[in-house]
Amino acid sequence: MSETAGKKLLLVGNPNVGKSALFTRITGVHAVSSNYPGTTVGFLEGWLRRGDDVWRVIDVPGAYTLTPTNEAEEVAERMVAEECDAVVVVLDATALERNLFLAFQVMERRLPVIIALNMVDEARHKGIDIDPFLLEDLLGVPVVSTVAVSGEGVSRLLDRLHEASPGREVPSTKEERWAAIGAVTEQVQKVRHRHHTFLDKLEDASVNSFWGLVIGIAVIASSFTAIRYAGEGLIDGLLDPLFERYWLPVVNYLSGLFGGEGFLHDIIIGRLVDGHIDFEQSFGMLTTGLYVPVVMVLPYVLSFYAVLSFLEDFGYLPRLAVIFDALLHRMGLHGFAIVPSLLGFGCNVPGILATRVLDSQRERFIAATLISVAIPCAGLQAMIIGALGSMGMKWVAMVYGTLLVSWLLLGRILHSLLPGFSPELIVEIPPYRIPSLKAMGLKLWMRISGFFLEAVPLVLGGILLISLMDATGITGLLSRLLAPVFSGLLGLPAEAAGPILLGILRKDVAVGMLATLGLSPAQLVVATITLSMTFPCIATFIVLWRELGGKRMAASMGIMVASALIAGVTVRLLLSLNT
Repeated sequence: MSETAGKKLLLVGNPNVGKSALFTRITGVHAVSSNYPGTTVGFLEGWLRRGDDVWRVIDVPGAYTLTPTNEAEEVAERMVAEECDAVVVVLDATALERNLFLAFQVMERRLPVIIALNMVDEARHKGIDIDPFLLEDLLGVPVVSTVAVSGEGVSRLLDRLHEASPGREVPSTKEERWAAIGAVTEQVQKVRHRHHTFLDKLEDASVNSFWGLVIGIAVIASSFTAIRYAGEGLIDGLLDPLFERYWLPVVNYLSGLFGGEGFLHDIIIGRLVDGHIDFEQSFGMLTTGLYVPVVMVLPYVLSFYAVLSFLEDFGYLPRLAVIFDALLHRMGLHGFAIVPSLLGFGCNVPGILATRVLDSQRERFIAATLISVAIPCAGLQAMIIGALGSMGMKWVAMVYGTLLVSWLLLGRILHSLLPGFSPELIVEIPPYRIPSLKAMGLKLWMRISGFFLEAVPLVLGGILLISLMDATGITGLLSRLLAPVFSGLLGLPAEAAGPILLGILRKDVAVGMLATLGLSPAQLVVATITLSMTFPCIATFIVLWRELGGKRMAASMGIMVASALIAGVTVRLLLSLNT
């Protein structure tokens, strides 16, 4: 982005008011450090894209007054004297009276001003309550409460940049100015004695660099434990028995009408397994096509969205995004990418759909690709543990370790190669509050109905396509053609090609088929890694197509295949060195 592009925005404030934190929050890594011409005073300059506007953001050196007493304040005074489109005056809410002096000096110059009333969280903890609406009315300029270190209020601040105004005229002589500041402070500020509550302490700990990470890991672990048991409970205790009792007789009857075999039977009902309909493996539109989204996917989607809605309404989710923002930014994403990533562990389908929370096509492409390549869904995880766990947990750890390393490296590579930049994390940080069950229920219903409307038709269409490929022999032909690749590169027997290709239908079923081939532990690890990282299951494949479009989906698939082969070959070579 050109350094001369767009409008000019100045951040002005006393030292240690959170001005630099606000600058970092809105510009991120897109900043350069410079010295003001003819001085040794440094300042930061960055860029912000907001809607159709591009802003050149300058972090003015901290100053207590624009009547300079040192070189830094001299530079600040000269910068404020230059032409600009808006000035954000950052005030420390814990020391309002002192900070207003500089704000009055800026307003005296009749510049377009907007005030960021920063550190309101610290002010609340000290028992200081400031009415931002009354302050805005008294000064005649927009006032937005913020907490720059966590992002609270920053989005509202940026949304109101176009409202920047010179405000009311302020007294020009020093004594009158202090009198006016005292009058304003007395009207808008109330101070009371207040002890920190448990929620106050928890809010602070949740964004602390150490305790925030500890809490984040604990929340993730407990959430996925709840999701797993709730999902499994819905499958085993409700949906699977309902399908077996009420839907199986219907499809058995229809199977009899079709004669138990034939082209139409294989498309609509699917192929019989040992003479019976198997909802997971028959791959008919009325069997697997309904069973997969309704019985195998929906319970995890439902339980995940229930947990997600609770964390959102409680106020924790934005804090989780803040904690993971630094790591994810190294991969071309911002902190909120943690949400679809976590969702992918329940089921990749809602994980891909949730990438819509990200701002750019570049971010959505990176996140969707990483989810498809390196985040195993709950069903696949169960099969990985089941197939490899009996041979020793070190083999399970090897698979998960490879997926983690692949996630980190691939994200970093995509971030380096793909053009564009990652938008900064600008997120509101609400106070913790007890969620409303009614509001949670409504949100859950909207999400689940959206899942049915989008995912189920796509899965049915995908099952139809794959069934046609299988019925016409295309799947078998591909297995035979690729068998030498699996044997030569991955050291696997030719018969492993079939199950790995079957992974496009159901990865968990494919892992189960690999386990029956008598592979050595090392071969099974290589095969499982290759299967896990290559083609997503049909439900994810179709949603990926829908979300990314044909060309970007094809690029994502190419990355998956290359990553899977590289990881599989690397693990094979490393294991061979240790034998």
